[in-house]
Amino acid sequence: MRMLPLSRNLIAGAAFALAASFGSMAQAAEPIVIMVGGINKIIYLPAKLTEALGYFKDEGLNVELQSQPAGVDAENQLIAGAVQGVVGFYDHTIDLQSKGKEIQAIVVFGKVPGEVELVSTKAAPTFKSMADAKGKTLGVTGLGSSTDFLTRYLADRQGVAQKDYSLLPVGAGNTFVAAMKQDRIQAGMTTEPTISEMLKSGDAQVLVDLRTEKSTTEALGGLYPAASLYVQNDWAAAHKEEATKLARAFSRTMEYLATHKAAEIAEKMPRDYYGSDKALYVQALDSSLAMFTADGRMPAGGPENVLKVLATYKPQVKSKNIDLAKTYTNAYIDAGSKAAAK
Repeated sequence: MRMLPLSRNLIAGAAFALAASFGSMAQAAEPIVIMVGGINKIIYLPAKLTEALGYFKDEGLNVELQSQPAGVDAENQLIAGAVQGVVGFYDHTIDLQSKGKEIQAIVVFGKVPGEVELVSTKAAPTFKSMADAKGKTLGVTGLGSSTDFLTRYLADRQGVAQKDYSLLPVGAGNTFVAAMKQDRIQAGMTTEPTISEMLKSGDAQVLVDLRTEKSTTEALGGLYPAASLYVQNDWAAAHKEEATKLARAFSRTMEYLATHKAAEIAEKMPRDYYGSDKALYVQALDSSLAMFTADGRMPAGGPENVLKVLATYKPQVKSKNIDLAKTYTNAYIDAGSKAAAK
C-alpha cells in the first residue's frame, strides 16, 4: 500500500501538539511543596481540607503537602529552599526578620494559637497556674518553635524566670502524651485533638487555654494570629499568580469552615485523622472552630500583639526595628477576590 505524503500543516500541527503535551507534563511535574508543622493538628486543618475540597485543583495548582511535627523544622526547610511554603505560626515571620530573613504570611488561619497548656493530673495539685512552673519541666514541640515562644511568655508574665524551669522538646501527638504519662514533663503546650484525648483519659487538665479570643486576650493581652501560610517574600514577588491562587484556595476553605458544622467538616478528613474515635475528633473540632478567621485575612491589631509578646523575652527581636508590613499581606487574598468577582 502506498503511503500518502503528509502535508506541512499537518506535520507542524502534530509537532505543536506534541510540544504542548510535553510542556504540560513538565509543568505538572513541578508541584508547589508546602510543609505543614504537624498535618493532623486541627490548628493546621485548612491545609488538608483545602486539598480534600478540591480547591487546589480548581485553581490549577499542583500542591504537595508534607508534614514536619515541629514548626521550627518546617521553617528551616523553607529558608533552605526545599519547600515553597509553610503552614505554621505567624510569629516565625517576625522572629526570622530579626535574623535578616524576609518571610510573610499570605493567608492567616487562626486568630488565636489554638494551643492549650496542659498540666498532668499527677502534678495538678501543686501546679495550679504558670506561677507554679518553678522547678518544673515543660513540654514544647521543639526548641525555637511557637510553643517555645508562648510557654516562655506565659511563665514570664507570671513572674517565673527562664532559669527557674526547663523546656523539653517532646513533639506532638503520641510523643507528647507519652512524655506526660511518664512524668518527663509536668506540663506542656499542645493542640487538638491531643487536648481532648488527654482530658478524656483523665491524664491532664487545662492550665492555660489559648483556643478562644477571650481566654487568649486574658493570657496574652490581645489576639495572637497564629496558624498561617507563609512564604519567602522573594518567592511571592516572583510567583504572584501562584501566590494569588494559593490565597484564593485557602480563603475559600476558611469560608467553608465558617459556614459548616464540625461533623460535616470531619467527613472530609482522612480516616486516620480521627482513628477509632470519630466522635472525639468531632468534639475537638467543634471546640476549635471559633479560632479560625472567616476569610484568611490578618486580624487588626494581631501583628502588633505578636511583636509585643516576642519582644518581651527575645532580645534580638526587641533590638531590631521590625517592619511588620513585611511580615504579612492581605494583597494576594484581595487580588484573588477581585479575580473571582470578574
